[in-house]
Amino acid sequence: MKIGIIGARRGSAFAAAFQEMADVAVVALCDVDAQALAGTADRFRIPERFAESEEMLAADVDAVVVASTIPLHVPQTVQALAAGKHVLSEVPAAADLKQCWELVQAVRASRGRNMLSENVNVGGEVGIVGEMVRAGLFGEVYFGEAGYIHEGKALVERTEWRREWLMERNGCTYATHALGPLLAWTGDRIATVSCLGSGHHYRDPRGRPYGMEDSVVMNGKLEHGGLLTVRVDMLSNRPHITTYFTLQGTKGCFESARGFGERSRVWLADRCAGPEEWRALEEFAEEFLPDRWRGAAALGSGHGGADYQVARAFVESVRSGTPAIDVYRGLDMTLPGLVSQESIRRGGAPVPVPDFRTITRFPEDLPAELRESVVLPQADLHEV
Repeated sequence: MKIGIIGARRGSAFAAAFQEMADVAVVALCDVDAQALAGTADRFRIPERFAESEEMLAADVDAVVVASTIPLHVPQTVQALAAGKHVLSEVPAAADLKQCWELVQAVRASRGRNMLSENVNVGGEVGIVGEMVRAGLFGEVYFGEAGYIHEGKALVERTEWRREWLMERNGCTYATHALGPLLAWTGDRIATVSCLGSGHHYRDPRGRPYGMEDSVVMNGKLEHGGLLTVRVDMLSNRPHITTYFTLQGTKGCFESARGFGERSRVWLADRCAGPEEWRALEEFAEEFLPDRWRGAAALGSGHGGADYQVARAFVESVRSGTPAIDVYRGLDMTLPGLVSQESIRRGGAPVPVPDFRTITRFPEDLPAELRESVVLPQADLHEV
């Protein structure tokens, strides 16, 4: 399989992961930044180099990794699918509701496969807990909590697009890393969201406030019952905790490590001596860690081996015809965050989350609360 990558910086992690596989080759790289393009291409010996995605799509590639900036995920995925390529796209799946519709239309019309690259879903602890859920050890799961806390004020100064597309949008918009595992464990989708923020306590170096409130919390009511709570905070002064999770079921609960020195732990009615005995999650790794996540090749790739696992899953998905995270599941992870902007604008009022599996007309089939939602300016493929 011949692979092309759009986005040299983030794409370098995928180039490293694909190098571990004997049955694929990264043959092309695209980036508007000539220095980043040359550096990554030289490092991984990628022969073909392009400044424009259209030119790369005309080359001899079977599949494309879209690892560019958020506003370009959908436009470049649509381009690639129209060219008959398979696509692995970085998160989130889309930047607004109109892009969600454009993505769904492109997937429906293309013979190419589309998969969302949510790497937290293939982390070791997530896999262990998922297998334990499937084994029934938590009973009926009805509550989950997650957070993405990653102070990024200095990062925004180095990458201006993040200011516009992340920190100027008031809501729980960058929530896929938190929602991905929760939705996988519950096997459900969020039907309604209610979102509130903590207010504004920080300014940029020029004294300007950020559009996003400092800590934003979204409550999501699941379609078949149950509740998920997600916190996104990219502004508060504090150390990172990019992923933390809790899960509650009728027969057990899971609490991930939230800080220095903590260990992830579970209480299980069928495996613990009493109602107050916690056990370390790592004790269950031998029994429940999926075999595919034990490979030595994964240890050398980014995010603790997760980037390798996503890349491998994408290759297997293309060949099987069944994406590990298809367009609809990717939107299940993305849409609650997009809709949260309307909820927070309405003072936390519950707002329905559309299910694009059932939408055939846009925007007529959207919930009434969302039909007039602002569509963000469409990105110029040649400028971002």
